[in-house]
Amino acid sequence: MARMVLVHGAFGGAWQWEPVLPGLLLVGHEVEALDLPRDPGTSLDDCVDRVCEVLAAGPPAVLVGHSMGGMVITQAAARTPEQVVALVYTCAFIPGDGESLLDLTHYPEAAGDLIQANLVVEGEPPMSTLSDAAAREAIYNCCTDEQAAWALPRRGSQPVGPMAQPFAPQPSTAEAFRALPRRYVTTLQDRCIRPPLQRLMFERAGCDPVVEIDTDHAPYLSRTDELVGALDRLASVS
Repeated sequence: MARMVLVHGAFGGAWQWEPVLPGLLLVGHEVEALDLPRDPGTSLDDCVDRVCEVLAAGPPAVLVGHSMGGMVITQAAARTPEQVVALVYTCAFIPGDGESLLDLTHYPEAAGDLIQANLVVEGEPPMSTLSDAAAREAIYNCCTDEQAAWALPRRGSQPVGPMAQPFAPQPSTAEAFRALPRRYVTTLQDRCIRPPLQRLMFERAGCDPVVEIDTDHAPYLSRTDELVGALDRLASVS
């Protein structure tokens, strides 16, 4: 069984992993879910610092990232590949060298993304928000009303910094980082990271295996048992 470190996406928190924790613990994994910083002015590096702090507190881990968390786990693994067993992307962004999350949303394959269509950005440093109605349509479109009502009040505003900062490979660890296994959970009714963009990213990153779940951007809620099974499988691949 594996040590697993779970990293949430934009507007989220460690809370979003609560539904999957019992199932992962039941099959014997050691699981840690963390909160990323989200004060105004927070950068991608600040988020990576938090992940690396958690990684350093235990043995090498399977690093799981959801949505924007894919940016974070990619940079964390590039910084400390010796602390990472494998990368598991859950309907998550996978940047290429020098790419930011915002760069990825401009690909033709991202057309129809309801996050970018409804995002409100204000302030300096800029913070982004998404209304409950927009989030229900964009993120929780396969969730029951009860599931959505559990999640919506827990969301927060999101600093733009981690979305705008590009992934920067580390020359000193490049070989070890490239050797890390990459795996993917793709969500086929996703209105946030559209399935064509997910496919482009997981194919060019060489993710193997790829598990399909016929659901929205919140599989931890809408298809909890399926996601537990997928993460268990992907953490256990030798």
